[in-house]
Amino acid sequence: MFRTGFDNDKYLKLQSEKIKERIGQFGGRLYLEFGGKLFDDYHAARVLPGFAPDSKIRMLIELRDVAEIIIAINTEDIEKNKVRGDLGITYDTEVLRLIDAFRGYGLLVGSVVMTRYNENPVAEGFRNKLEGLGIRVYKHYRIDGYPYNIPNILSENGFGKNEYAETERQLVVVTAPGPGSGKMATCLSQIYHESRRGQKSGYAKFETFPVWNLPLSHPVNLAYEAATADLADVNMIDPFHLEAYGTSAVNYNRDVEVFPVLSSMLKGILGESPYKSPTDMGVNMAGFCIFDDDTVCEASKREMVRRYYGALCDRRKGCSGDVEVHKIELLLRQAGCTIENERPCVAPALAKAEATDAPAAAIELNDGRIVTGKTTSLLGAASAALLNALKLLAGIDDSVDVISDKTLRPIQALKTDNLGNNNPRLHTDEVLIALAISAVSNKDSKRAMAQLGNLRYTEFHSTVMLSQVDTNTLRKLGMNVTCEPKYQTKKLYHA
Repeated sequence: MFRTGFDNDKYLKLQSEKIKERIGQFGGRLYLEFGGKLFDDYHAARVLPGFAPDSKIRMLIELRDVAEIIIAINTEDIEKNKVRGDLGITYDTEVLRLIDAFRGYGLLVGSVVMTRYNENPVAEGFRNKLEGLGIRVYKHYRIDGYPYNIPNILSENGFGKNEYAETERQLVVVTAPGPGSGKMATCLSQIYHESRRGQKSGYAKFETFPVWNLPLSHPVNLAYEAATADLADVNMIDPFHLEAYGTSAVNYNRDVEVFPVLSSMLKGILGESPYKSPTDMGVNMAGFCIFDDDTVCEASKREMVRRYYGALCDRRKGCSGDVEVHKIELLLRQAGCTIENERPCVAPALAKAEATDAPAAAIELNDGRIVTGKTTSLLGAASAALLNALKLLAGIDDSVDVISDKTLRPIQALKTDNLGNNNPRLHTDEVLIALAISAVSNKDSKRAMAQLGNLRYTEFHSTVMLSQVDTNTLRKLGMNVTCEPKYQTKKLYHA
């Protein structure tokens, strides 16, 4: 059964207070580098049950009178059409989505900074598009020797060459569509320019993971390593914090490695560094809001197994190699995770597939019951499992059809005869539309529809890799989805 172990209200209160405290420390403007996702943070919601995916944005709403946002995007990512994996959209498109989302919450988006800028038609096209939409755009350039050649960085040929992004609020949140976008360099460049103008400003970092005041081997922190296996991040004890304060704190390798350089930059800009360790730079209060450690540990172990299946599928698709898979396997062993314990829906799905000699799926409901679905002439396995789960939750007998063949077959004909689809079976989104139509006149369909909200937090496993349509639909319902690294057909092209 789904249980919470994280106090979200406490988190919002503590986090807002900590950021206000850090603003006061510098007595001027604070540039806050935001790592991870500002909203839609489903990883945090999965490993910290009770954490709301929009917690960070809600916290910023509390500060919106003093806050504005700069979005940094690496120009090279625009040129390469880099895609955000969880949403399937390119980074430049994600910038537009972020601006709309921030504005929808009443937050001020001050500008977009294009980092590592170089003149080329693609970059110029994106800049012109933003400016045509009324968005201020600033260019930050590649700096020779960055981040180690500090004399060059802190000169007219380094940060001095960058365009200064005009800001007006006390708190400037610097975020990005993904990692490697140049958030830290953007913050430091801004502080450099403001220092030369005689303005006070400072820098801090907001990363939810790893959680600095949890043990190094805590499942929450191991789950973070699993989530960033493709980035080769490694959690470690912060040696600078241990030396300065005599206490252990967890950080990750990139922050630890860059800290001496960052500290030297801040000293060169401000006259002295305000921090003795990379942990000092952070403002994350998540670790103080866990009230049920056992629940959080269990959730984190489940997330590690989900990440393992994700890595297996990425390897099968050719998106990654063995390194990520092997790293997560090591983490699973370190945490004592097994698929049998952490993902009970896997074995029933595989058993159903073997019994029917066709793709199958299984769903673990929040009360621990497991329901399966098989491939039929009308429905794909994911659609069948979805309907079976809704019927079970609604107390509808398995023999009852909540969608009649008379409704399903015309949809099949439309797909194959008019829209040119080769697969006549209905996807999950099509089944839900058919169920909604049936609910107008069918009491059982209406009862099934009423259970959709109870699918949130359930676990779904498919014996073949699902289409993007099915994956997106199930995730929108709040279900945690994994797949075996296997295609349904032997075709070379898989839509």
